[in-house]
Amino acid sequence: MIRHGLVEFRQISDPSEISARQTRELVECWITVANTGGAVGFAFPPVGLEQVAPVAERLIADLDPQRSRLLLAMVDGALAGWLNLSRHVDPLVAHWGTVNRVQTHPGYRGRGIGAEMMHRVRQIGRDEMGLEQLRLYARGGVGLEDFYGRLGWKEIGRWPGALRFGAGDDRDEILMVLAPL
Repeated sequence: MIRHGLVEFRQISDPSEISARQTRELVECWITVANTGGAVGFAFPPVGLEQVAPVAERLIADLDPQRSRLLLAMVDGALAGWLNLSRHVDPLVAHWGTVNRVQTHPGYRGRGIGAEMMHRVRQIGRDEMGLEQLRLYARGGVGLEDFYGRLGWKEIGRWPGALRFGAGDDRDEILMVLAPL
């Protein structure tokens, strides 16, 4: 675990490295963030254990030091946020990684934890995984492009109206990149 201010970061790169308690906290965080409108892969809340746990189990099962890692942000031993960093195995695109599921538990928002996770994932990608650039997709209309933009990410594409949340509620999907690392 790496100490950074009040937040401790823990990297998980193998399924055997995550405890049952941490898995449970990760799932609970994911449910809470999704149910409070977070853009974390479940667009139609409410969601519960039956929807989120199988997705989390697959994510954890796919962990591998060269291909997929979790970054956990802990405050006083409790999970405050997490994200996933992955790379494709195809050598054509193995020089870049994708950041997914960036989330901070609502009880810990406003403390800079999300920004700290994004700074740390940049270091992990560059120094530990040998990546040259990172990309992510963000849901438009909720201020995510501004958050990432303040951290050095650049919008490089936008698919207008790609995401439909309901009648009259279409949102853009935004592709962002961070390069060089």
